[in-house]
Order: sequence, then C-alpha cells, then structure tokens
Amino acid sequence: MDVKEKLKIITDSCEEKKGINIKVLDIKNLSSIADYFVIVSGNSSAQVKSLADEIEEKMSENGYNTDNQEGRNSMRWILLDYGDIIVHVFHR
Repeated sequence: MDVKEKLKIITDSCEEKKGINIKVLDIKNLSSIADYFVIVSGNSSAQVKSLADEIEEKMSENGYNTDNQEGRNSMRWILLDYGDIIVHVFHR
C-alpha cells in the first residue's frame, strides 16, 4: 500500500471519531524523520484515546503497526509513528 492510501486510512479514522482540525503536512523535503505529519485534536482525554485507538485499529487491520508510541499515559498528546507517517493526537 502506498503512503497516500495509509494517509486515507488515518484521516478517515480521525473523521470517524470526530477529530478536530485534521491536518496533513508534507514534510518530506524538510525532515528526514518522516514524509508526513498528521495532526488532529480531541476535546477530551477520552476522545484523544478514542482517536488514537481508532487509527491503530484501522491501520492494524490493513497490516500496519506502529514503530513507536508516546504519550498514552497522559492522554494529552499521543504520538503514533508509522515510519513514513507520524500522527500527533492532541488534547484541544
């Protein structure tokens, strides 16, 4: 699956869980850590968790697992690293 299809899975997951201000930033010419950042916000800690869980579930169903995760303890910011795509889920 190419990166555009992965981005669609991620953004569709964000929309499904009513994520706020979904942004896809193309950073491939600016950084070597990833090609894209996806940034989304939730109104509560529960929504932040729900957004991250939905993204993980849908990506896993399509054969993609995170390389790394951060922030699950605080639920104020969760980072999901898919190699070429890094997802930032923020508490609004």
